[in-house]
Amino acid sequence: MRSTIILISGPSGSGKSSLSEALAASLSESQGPDCVNIIHEDNYYRNQNDKPFAERCEQNYDHPSAFEHELLLQQLQQLQAGHSVDMPVYDFSQHTRSDQVKTLKPCPIIIVEGILLLSQDKLRNFSDLNIYVDTPMDICLIRRLERDIQQRGRDMESVLSQYQATVRPMAEAYILPSRQQADVVLSGTAEPGRSLALLRDHLSHNVNTQA
Repeated sequence: MRSTIILISGPSGSGKSSLSEALAASLSESQGPDCVNIIHEDNYYRNQNDKPFAERCEQNYDHPSAFEHELLLQQLQQLQAGHSVDMPVYDFSQHTRSDQVKTLKPCPIIIVEGILLLSQDKLRNFSDLNIYVDTPMDICLIRRLERDIQQRGRDMESVLSQYQATVRPMAEAYILPSRQQADVVLSGTAEPGRSLALLRDHLSHNVNTQA
């Protein structure tokens, strides 16, 4: 079985996770609950257990070097070859990987979502479909504020400080230019059902997912 690999990228807060979950739910409904896995690029942040916590807090988490993309590619290759993998699990509260792993089994469709996927040549070339979620940066910031404060225990000052120091500059340097590498560009502010319908139509005509 050869898995179909779909990358979904875009700035932080653009709507990548929501689109990934909606697409996975739609595919599961039409093809069965075991047909698709979602992989989050965030789980491939590099292990920093050898660094003091204070040093981890100062890292630039929006630069490509923060991620172990080589491990992500290796595990995608293993899944596509029919082997299970132990995906790392990232602990945002500690800014490093946890001791846990999540075992992923091979399946027909693998959706990978993350900010820097389309900036990586090897990942992009390995994928069957590259999607970019295009959302104005001011809306991305509002969504990021809500997420980090409500879900990750951050305060507004720290979120804004990180946004100004690394998130916005790295988006302009690496993420926004990667839009040109996408096979499909979807609006992150459009009606979700409309984006999903457009994507399913593209899949049914261009990618062998039986979507």
